[in-house]
Amino acid sequence: MSKIALICGISGQDGSYLARLLLDKGYQVHGTARDAQVSTFSNLDKLGVKERITYHSMSLNDFRSVLQVLAKVQPNEIYNLAGQSSVGLSFEQPVETLESISIGTLNLLEVMRFIGQPFKFYSAGSSECFGNTGGLPADENTPFHPRSPYAVAKATAFWEVANYREAYNLFACTGILFNHESPLRPERFVTRKIISAACRIASGSGEKLQLGNILISRDWGLASEYVDAMWRMLQQETPSDYVIATGETNSLEAFVAEAFALLGLNWREYVNTDSSLLRPAEIMISRGNPEKACKDLGWRAENRMREIVRIMIDAEQQRKFDHLF
Repeated sequence: MSKIALICGISGQDGSYLARLLLDKGYQVHGTARDAQVSTFSNLDKLGVKERITYHSMSLNDFRSVLQVLAKVQPNEIYNLAGQSSVGLSFEQPVETLESISIGTLNLLEVMRFIGQPFKFYSAGSSECFGNTGGLPADENTPFHPRSPYAVAKATAFWEVANYREAYNLFACTGILFNHESPLRPERFVTRKIISAACRIASGSGEKLQLGNILISRDWGLASEYVDAMWRMLQQETPSDYVIATGETNSLEAFVAEAFALLGLNWREYVNTDSSLLRPAEIMISRGNPEKACKDLGWRAENRMREIVRIMIDAEQQRKFDHLF
């Protein structure tokens, strides 16, 4: 019998790559959306797996809705990747961000406890929870100091998972993922915004790229590799939380410079700073220590920032080429 996986938030970047990975491993994959009948699931279509998945309408904020889907699907593994996913947007929509992440996670945990079956549960955490660590690499023992409504919500979900794991002996764990990118990123994320603008400028658009603080530094990985770490967490004998990162940090300025250089351009001629894009609170340096994941899971990131920029530019150019035909 093949394993059954339920992915909440299957239509996003991580959900789509995870769905493909699990299908390749022989899983039956089920995915949820608020209204599965009207969702396009375009990312899954791009990866060529859309027709191989069973879809369910589910509202994570509605306990009854969550109960119905879990009772119907009876999954072996549950991956919760749903919820508002933009740090910047969380400052504009703090209530929606907190509710979609914390209440959604709590409902899943409570339904698991209520049904009483041996589900294995993965919760998507975030390096944003750590806040500023003074440039020191954050690991599983680094205290949280969230600096955005998004980070507060993710920290809440983290402690919900820890509480249910300890109180009710559930197999529940959190992957504390540092920034991870891919060609499936929406353009409201700064990495994809940079790549798309650089490609347009290289094609002669004549525009300027408007960015906020380019002095921030991030630990950037590749999303398609990070979903493999999620899967590995649920194959362990006992549940535990893991930092998933490359261990390498680069500035946003370096990311921009790499993107433009690959297109034969000097970024300084095309980039402006826009103060309206600055956040009320910012993390200046983000760096992860993935040694526990390497030791326990046998997982290590293969791609770093420069490879990721190249992959995203290649995909952007291919996308534009495809539109011509």
